[in-house]
Amino acid sequence: MRLRVPSAPREPSAPRIASVPPLALAGGALAVGFGGLYLAGLLVAGGDMDAGTTVRGVDIGGLSRQEAVRKLEQRLGPAGSRDLAVTVGDREGTVDPRRTGLTFDFEETVDRAARTDDADPVSVIGGLFRSGGPVEPVVRVDEDKARAALGKLATSLDQKVRDGAVTFTDGRVRQISPRNGYALDTKAAVDPLRAAFLRGAPRSVTALPVRETKPKVTAREVRRAVREFAQPAMSGPVRLIAADRRFVVGPDVLGEYLTMRPDDSGRLTPKLDAKGLRAAPAVARPLSDLPAEPENATLHLDGDRVVAEDDARAGVQVTAKALGKAVLPLLTRSGTDRTAEIATRVTEPQVTAENAERLGLTEKMSSFTVNFEPAPYRTRNIGRAVELINGSVVMPGRTWSFNRTVGERTEANGFVEGVMIFNDEFTKAPGGGVSAVATTVFNAMFFAGVKPVEYGAHSFYIERYPEGREATVAWGSLDLRFTNDSGRALYIQAESTDTSVTVTFLGTRKYDEVESVTGPRTNVKEPEKKVSTDEQCVPQTPLEGFDVTVERVFLDDGREVKREPFRTHYTPRDEIVCE
Repeated sequence: MRLRVPSAPREPSAPRIASVPPLALAGGALAVGFGGLYLAGLLVAGGDMDAGTTVRGVDIGGLSRQEAVRKLEQRLGPAGSRDLAVTVGDREGTVDPRRTGLTFDFEETVDRAARTDDADPVSVIGGLFRSGGPVEPVVRVDEDKARAALGKLATSLDQKVRDGAVTFTDGRVRQISPRNGYALDTKAAVDPLRAAFLRGAPRSVTALPVRETKPKVTAREVRRAVREFAQPAMSGPVRLIAADRRFVVGPDVLGEYLTMRPDDSGRLTPKLDAKGLRAAPAVARPLSDLPAEPENATLHLDGDRVVAEDDARAGVQVTAKALGKAVLPLLTRSGTDRTAEIATRVTEPQVTAENAERLGLTEKMSSFTVNFEPAPYRTRNIGRAVELINGSVVMPGRTWSFNRTVGERTEANGFVEGVMIFNDEFTKAPGGGVSAVATTVFNAMFFAGVKPVEYGAHSFYIERYPEGREATVAWGSLDLRFTNDSGRALYIQAESTDTSVTVTFLGTRKYDEVESVTGPRTNVKEPEKKVSTDEQCVPQTPLEGFDVTVERVFLDDGREVKREPFRTHYTPRDEIVCE
């Protein structure tokens, strides 16, 4: 058996220190440093804005949002109300940003500039090493308001296009330079205006977008027109001949009626207001004694036979068209070449001593006289109508008109206010009294046997006229017209005194005799009594109303050829008392 000997006990050893790897030591140091930076970042980042954050030069770094907004309002707010200098074409103006709806949104600006709320170590520590930098302010635009304000701006700054032009004043030539037209594009102008507001440069001028229009007549065309026409036109007078009249028209008169107008291509062409020049005293005066209208031979009766005097005269007219045709070509000439004869329009008289008998103006066909109480207005108005009617010639088949021959009864036409019938009452109106002339013409027509076309009696009967055989006229509503169906020419003689008017038809009688037969009054009605306070009231005596038929009887060789009835209805003439 083998014996085991126990070993002697060992001395206890000192504790062993484990060795630490170098990388572990470095990591520990970094963790300690990182933690320190994180704590420092938290301490430094006390505001919402990164350090160095600016808006249009205003430093808001390290401020809270509320502080940053207040600072921007104080520093940049006044700049937001400063007028913006602008141009529209070559015109300058200013725009009030407040009226155009341009404003700074400082709260939105600050929100965009502020850091995020992340508290992770990387973001916090990164804040120690970054700067906020410049931030553009946020601009808000009310586009409707902006366009409205720009539209108002356009009314003062828009520039209309101006064509080059040539004018004439006091015989001298004046040149007008062309100019481009500019119209503000209000829709497109909003963005440039916003950009100018954003820049905020106090002395900058913003050119707003425009629609440009070029003139049709250029400066070059103006120079050509002056050289080729205007200067020669004003170089001296023109000398004119019309019939046997000679007269001179100077540049001062010519220039008053001369213009140069552009055609579709922009070329200036001369235009002469020949009508105006014809009426100018320098032209009208020397031509004033030319007989513009022909004058028929004077006819008078020797018994019942017509005698024609040898005093007919042709009419000579110088028309505006003929004047312009003569003058315009002279304006580019010089010296004696600036002389021309104006073509005249000669109108021969219808009746002369030579042709009166050939026309059938050989005898009296009829004559009628109406007598009246004298009154100044009657003398004037009846005399004027007679003056206009006397000498009328109605050729075979033609229709004569009282209104066309006499014209409207106005003061300008030589008539004055008188008494006439209106709405079944006597009243005052221009031309009162001419119905006496109309009635006289009607009866001359009646007994001459020619054909009536239009006529109308007074609404109530007037005692000085033959009942059923009288006529009145009213401008624009009632005329007296007849057609000459005698087969030969008809000549109307008219004359008047202070108490009468006589009208005679000369020509060739178609019938030996024309008689009038008046029937009895029927449908008789009594008048009423009325009181009027009208300022134009005329007192009126009463007279019954009635119907009557007058027959025109045509006789040849003592035998009746035919009859024509003329039926007339008269309303009662009420008594009018003026108060």
